[in-house]
Amino acid sequence: MVSNATASLLGLDWGSTSLRAFLLGPGGKLLAERSNGNGASTLSGVPAFAAALEGIAGDWLAAHPRLPILACGMIGSQHGWRDVPYAACPANAAALAAGMLPSPGAEITIVPGVLYDDGALPPDLMRGEETQVVGALQLQPALRDASCIVMPGTHSKWAQISDGRLMRFATHMTGELFAVLRTHSVLGRLMAGSSAGDFAEHAFATGVDAARDYGHLGMSHQVFAARTLGVTGRAPASDLADYLSGLLVGHELRAALAWRDAAGLANAPLALVGSQVLCQRYALALQRFRAAPPLLLDNTAPAGLYQLARAAGMLKD
Repeated sequence: MVSNATASLLGLDWGSTSLRAFLLGPGGKLLAERSNGNGASTLSGVPAFAAALEGIAGDWLAAHPRLPILACGMIGSQHGWRDVPYAACPANAAALAAGMLPSPGAEITIVPGVLYDDGALPPDLMRGEETQVVGALQLQPALRDASCIVMPGTHSKWAQISDGRLMRFATHMTGELFAVLRTHSVLGRLMAGSSAGDFAEHAFATGVDAARDYGHLGMSHQVFAARTLGVTGRAPASDLADYLSGLLVGHELRAALAWRDAAGLANAPLALVGSQVLCQRYALALQRFRAAPPLLLDNTAPAGLYQLARAAGMLKD
């Protein structure tokens, strides 16, 4: 039984729209996990956050009353339980541990996000992904020396790693752009008959290739093809969503791979961290760009939370 197992840490990946809880044992062993929709953006005020914590992990905490709790993600934002200032790049586990703060009204420690600001370009931010980076470096030591870690999602993050430190990163709003264009633009009208559960791989690949070969025409021009291909009958309605997805991912890769290469990481390992379905699509897109096969990692947040708790001196083991 989980309640009788030795537990070392309650880890929380508390994003905007979801809450994931991990009961971790010695060495970071995952004993149990749960998730629900009580994301930070759905809650307001200390009592609501405290109730959400009790709802997802109350029985774990009752069974392990002195269990340390460490949370990452939007729980530390201006709209979270407590606004925890960002750590600055370059950042490693020790720097993140130094920036942790306790939450009001509960014995929870919150991980800071990370800020990249070189003073020339607009700044970039992440909350939660820094913990995934720490976990990836712990699980795959070969990434520590020099690598690029990619976390696909609503806001995809490309992180440059050197000497075990997060040196710089770039955010691409690929997932959110897709959702907005499909739901709130003229492009989505012809996609109404397509099924979200089916994946038209050929259409996705065609979109990636269009960005790769003709991206110089401009993304705002190319995305209109997700309508014109349907209107003219060149593509069936069932292909249009995946064509648009491939086109947007292709533009992300076109820019991000050039950014990676300019940093001297063209021959360094590249890892994809996240859901298997999404990472497989990015792996397919990378193949269309003739990139070396990436390392595929599942959710690395539990490993990251454990390593950060260790760096902060929260663990006994």
